Amino acid sequence: MELISLNVGRAAVVDYTDAEGGVTGSDKRPVAGPLRVFAPGPKGTGAGGVEGDAVCDLRHHGGDHQAVYAYAREDLDWWEGELGRTLPGGVFGENFTTAGLDVTGARLGERWRVGADLVLEVASARIPCRTFQGFLEEPGWVRRFTQEVRPGAYLRVIEEGSVSPGDRIEVVHRPDHEVTVGFWFRAFTTERALLPRTLAAGDAMEPEAHEKVRAYLEKQGARDGGARG
Repeated sequence: MELISLNVGRAAVVDYTDAEGGVTGSDKRPVAGPLRVFAPGPKGTGAGGVEGDAVCDLRHHGGDHQAVYAYAREDLDWWEGELGRTLPGGVFGENFTTAGLDVTGARLGERWRVGADLVLEVASARIPCRTFQGFLEEPGWVRRFTQEVRPGAYLRVIEEGSVSPGDRIEVVHRPDHEVTVGFWFRAFTTERALLPRTLAAGDAMEPEAHEKVRAYLEKQGARDGGARG
């Protein structure tokens, strides 16, 4: 298992995002490294966890629970076949393009050591947005990406470090629950009935996601109560 492409984006003004100022950092390109990877602080500060990477949509991106976005080269290869186009590392907006690692099957709270020092923890899955679709110029992309359940993983930084392409990735901790990246993604997109089961991930799930589950449970409880009445 290894990091085969390390990718960062520069801020650019585009016509396909509704982020403030029409600016996005989605166009990520491979770099040689080494780059420092760190915990950037709360969401909304305009910071991601990879040195030199621009985070522009402060509502949805950046912060400690989305410090790094990882996507599997194997899934990019699959999409190449489906879309009939070349997809280089970084094209899905990922910071880390991995090889030999089951990103969709990774569990929330799972920890990866990358290179000598960096330790990351799986936090959630990427939810596709209008900016992603606009950058790829694929009609109906949000729906198609969602249906395929190959979302890639957001990770938080447990131990900071510097990484370069070619660094080895090792799974150093794998929790004992069912909430994989794919499971979490389905629960928060197409299969809301799974939401209560995501609580098995405990504190590995970010507070914002916990709040969404709580709201879902309250709504279901009110609905059930109304039905009994």
